[in-house]
Amino acid sequence: MSRAVRGERIWVVGASSGIGAELARELVRRGAVVAISGRRTDELDTVSSGDMVTVPLDVTDTAAVDAAAATVRERLGGIDTVIHSAGYWKQFDAATWDREVFARHVEVNLLGLNNVLAAVVPGLVAQGSGHVVGIASVAGYRGLAGSEAYGATKAAQLNLLEAMRASLSPRGVRVTTVAPGFVRTEMTSVNDFPMPFLIDADEAARTIADGLERGYENIVFPKRMAVAASVARLVPGRVWTALSTRGARA
Repeated sequence: MSRAVRGERIWVVGASSGIGAELARELVRRGAVVAISGRRTDELDTVSSGDMVTVPLDVTDTAAVDAAAATVRERLGGIDTVIHSAGYWKQFDAATWDREVFARHVEVNLLGLNNVLAAVVPGLVAQGSGHVVGIASVAGYRGLAGSEAYGATKAAQLNLLEAMRASLSPRGVRVTTVAPGFVRTEMTSVNDFPMPFLIDADEAARTIADGLERGYENIVFPKRMAVAASVARLVPGRVWTALSTRGARA
């Protein structure tokens, strides 16, 4: 079902850089009324260029998220769609197991999403309409060496969003899962390993916006990565472990 975003009141959380920033810009170009949030106020102002409402916040701060949601509702006159794009990534070494690094992934990627959902979902249910969009990752489909922390949180996001879709659709609230492959952003700029099918953030933003307008429940991209991820899900466990181990040693 086609659903134009023109006139939609959209809150993009995690929009000071990367996919979130480019998606916010793309949604404004398509006629949406957009509020953006993130930790870095100066970057938010740069992204906004005066065309968006900027509401700084740290998704790990429950009170700050609640206050930001209230501000966004007031400034936009309500919220039709919330897009959670905040994320944390650091390559992980399972042999040394840094509990703080693992916990940081959980705090930002999973508990941060929890804070945003708690601040927005009850209101969407009460109004009988709305849209929740979560940006997860194809890294959540199968376990990869070096991605133990990030992949675990992304797998949890995929499961959570799928469950929410079943629970909330009867209440009039749509849920869309976005699972990008490798996207050229500040987050991935530190990677020292091959990133197949790498695309730019503005291309990712256009793909997501197109999928939202077409009413997709799942948006996986780029296409070659979507195919690779689908195939990966079918690979037997022992074979996948061998392939992942080989990749980690490369």
